[in-house]
Amino acid sequence: MTHEAVDSAGAVVTHGPVDLNADLGEGFGRWALTDDEALLKVVTSANVACGFHAGDPSTMRRVCELAVARGVRIGAQVSYRDLAGFGRRAMDVPRAELADELTYQLGALDLFARAAGGQVGYLKPHGALYNRVVFDEEQAGAVVDALLAYRAAEGRALPVLGLPGSAAAGRRGSRAAGGRRGLRGPRLHPRRDPAAALPAGRGAARPEAVLKQAVGMARDGGTVAADGSRIAVRARSLCLHGDNPGAAELAGRVRAALEGAGVGWRPSYESAPGGADRTAAGGRRRR
Repeated sequence: MTHEAVDSAGAVVTHGPVDLNADLGEGFGRWALTDDEALLKVVTSANVACGFHAGDPSTMRRVCELAVARGVRIGAQVSYRDLAGFGRRAMDVPRAELADELTYQLGALDLFARAAGGQVGYLKPHGALYNRVVFDEEQAGAVVDALLAYRAAEGRALPVLGLPGSAAAGRRGSRAAGGRRGLRGPRLHPRRDPAAALPAGRGAARPEAVLKQAVGMARDGGTVAADGSRIAVRARSLCLHGDNPGAAELAGRVRAALEGAGVGWRPSYESAPGGADRTAAGGRRRR
């Protein structure tokens, strides 16, 4: 996914070096889904699962320690309470209850991050919640309430990473994916659709399609939607999903391709009052 920062007035921040992030800590107990150590050698920001869709206290602590040791920015990847469905099932949770659950996740991860010598730098909704807050003011309000609670306790505001037009980002966020197709509007192509992932077509392996899309977004400012139309994307951060097979190897190839294209590296978003980040995904197509 790509991130594009906007300030409190809604103005797009000028392009600079790009950030590479991945979803990490998405295991549970003895079951490991993501190769966190390998990915942390490549990415500059880590979206850490906070226990409600995946992850557990020991995993959260371990990933925070590894991230701090490698100088990787830590983000809270918060979710509906849905371990069985990996946070991808639609749920209707009252605003106050959801805000409490999101605040709980954010606070828990921030404590582990601080114990490791760092801190949480941003919040990213996961899965069904990520898509829901684009259009659902009630669920988006819960995200905002959690962030306000955090600001009241810690004295600093956190950016939100979200899809374009997201209600949670004050209708200023945006996301697409490197290995996923997009639709014409502000949404990723649904995972259940076989056309969601970039194809291997025309003799090119699927990783090459991912590399092409990543470079296109980060350097050239655009990508191609599922219907063939071109979408303008001003990439500040690219996200690769850590739960895909070979995710660490692909992340390394994406980073090498971007370096070869003259793209520099650094986390692209900072905590700021009213700040929001636009995100685009490296492995999924846009609507």
